[in-house]
Order: sequence, then structure tokens, then C-alpha cells
Amino acid sequence: MKLTVLLSLVIYTTIFGVLIDGYNCKIVQFIFGDSLSDVGNNNHLSKSLARASLPWYGIDFGSGMPNGRFSNGRTVADIIGDKMGLPRPSAFLDPSLTEDVILENGVNYASGGGGILNETGSYFVQRFCLYKQIELFQGTQDLIRAKIGNTKAHKFFQEARYVVALGSNDFINNYLMPVYSDSWIYSDDSFMKYLMQTLREQLTLLHSLGARELMVFGLGPMGCIPLQRVLSSSGGCQEKTNKLAQTFNTETIKLVSELSSTLPNATFKFGDAYDVVNDVIANPNNYGFSNSDSPCCSFGKIRPALTCIPASTLCKDRSKYVFWDEYHPSDSANQLIADEMYKKLGFKPINQTDNAAPSPVPAVAPSSDGN
Repeated sequence: MKLTVLLSLVIYTTIFGVLIDGYNCKIVQFIFGDSLSDVGNNNHLSKSLARASLPWYGIDFGSGMPNGRFSNGRTVADIIGDKMGLPRPSAFLDPSLTEDVILENGVNYASGGGGILNETGSYFVQRFCLYKQIELFQGTQDLIRAKIGNTKAHKFFQEARYVVALGSNDFINNYLMPVYSDSWIYSDDSFMKYLMQTLREQLTLLHSLGARELMVFGLGPMGCIPLQRVLSSSGGCQEKTNKLAQTFNTETIKLVSELSSTLPNATFKFGDAYDVVNDVIANPNNYGFSNSDSPCCSFGKIRPALTCIPASTLCKDRSKYVFWDEYHPSDSANQLIADEMYKKLGFKPINQTDNAAPSPVPAVAPSSDGN
């Protein structure tokens, strides 16, 4: 009889402990980034000029309606998270975001037009740069501490996974544009030092806030995005822009390695897909693509289109285009980039993957007027 009572007490205590312990068994992710990772924040910024709020954005994702992603489908962070069994974080500005949703899914603070530097992307009027995103994360931490207490919150944030994916706007929508003072204040070398010092401070700040497992995404050959090509006299890739991306990656690798070895209990990694994306652009047919120099969603010969809108013409087969619009990769290209990072970094599933979000496959365009 005593044994039965003891067993019942143990079972009851275990179940009750799980209930009061809340979400300690769930590992979530917190994402900081720009339009390559935005899942809807900018759509809630009424004055922002960088929004993915109109068709045909999101055509191959869920219901096919715009959802804030600057692509026809998923982001690289979506795909890597799915492969790891991590839930897809809600946008910070999603009206349905609550403490329970945060504990269940994490949060995505990424904002189109945002950069490492505060001044980056200012002509988009409203956007969250990295310091602002970290400030919002600090507010999130206050909410969770109030919800589950300091001890459990500390454990929750230290066990979470973190993604930092910014940098391209600091060049394309800052340093390389003469309307920004950074373009004439700095040289290539001094601007890179400024960028790296700022990123060092930001990553160190995130560590002080509990980030232990963190991945920094590198830059791709941004001189080969359709916008950069159409602005060049030859129609080819802009080599200066690509060289800046390569230097950024080289310096960030060194920074991430140093911080990972010096900050207590830090496991910081660098996700690099520059070489494979460069090869895809140079040899698209080798990877199942037919076009790597122009956007799937465009106004035909009227270039640059800058954004995708209902009046745009879509290509016939979205899965064959590397780029969705003038700036951003297609779902198929993001799949390739994510697979490369996942393989290089040796990630393994974290949570059970039975409930992982489905991965949509790009379909044939709803109009046959494409090219």
C-alpha cells in the first residue's frame, strides 16, 4: 500500500512539475535580421517604404497571400529552423503575439531595410536596425520574466537558438549610395572597421542577454542581385560590391570565432553560402535553374522594378528562377542556401520534428504572360 501511494505521489509530482515548469522542454529561436528574414514586421510599420504587403509576395507560402516575407515562399531561416525541428517564430509586431506564443515559438524581430548600423536604410523611413531589434528583445525578456520568473526565464533564453542575419543593407542601402554620409566619410577599410566594431558590440550585448547558441549569416554575392546588374553599364555583376561582401564575410568569420572562444559558454557559428550561390549564379543549369540574372516578378523590360506588385508579370516557372524580385532570392534558391549552411555547420534536429511546418514547393504562375 505504501509503495502504491509513493508511486502515485511520484507520478503526480512529475506531471504537476511539468505543468508548473511551463515551457522548459521547448527550445525556440530568436531571429534578428533584414528583409531576407522579415516575416511581417514591416507590414505593421505604416510609414515603411520596405513592405511585402501586396501580391505576388507569398504566393507559394500557405494560403498564397502576402505574409511579410520578401519572397514567393520561405526564408532561409524558415528552412533551417524546419530542418532543426524548431518552431517558426512569430513577427514581433504580429498583433496575436503573447507571452504564451513567445514561449511556444520564439520571436522574429527582422525588418526589411534594417542594418547593423542605425543610419542604414533611413530612406525607407521606418525599419528596425539591429540595435533597435535588440532593444525590443530586451522588452520581450521583461515580459517573460514577469510571466515565469527570473530563474526559468534565464534558462529559457540561454537554451534558445539565435540568428543574426544582417549586413547587405549596410552596403547596398548605405555605404554604396552617395545620398548617405557614410559613403563619403569612410573608405572601404575604415567602413569595414566601423561595421565590425558595431557588430562586435551587438553580439557581445546579445551574449550578455543570454544568447549562447548563435549563428551569424554571411553575405552572398550581392553585386549579382538583379538590381545591381541592371544598374551596371555591362549588365554584369558589380565586382566592387562582391568584394565588399567577401571582405565582410572574412572579417565576420574572425569576429565570430574570437567571440565564441572568449565569451563564457558561447557557441557562435558563421553561416557561409557565398561560394555556392556564386556558382549557382554563374552556372544555373547545374542546379536546376534556368535564370540567375533577372527577377521572376517584374515589369518585363521596365527595369528596375524595385518591388513586386499585382501589376507585375510573373515568370512561368518560379522554381527555375534564382531571384524572386530585384533584391531577394526565390524559395528554391533559399532552399539551396539553407541546405548548404545546414550541411556545413553540421546541425542536428533539436525538438521533435513531427509538427514541423510544411515546406511549400513553388508552383506554376497563375498567369501565362510571363517569360
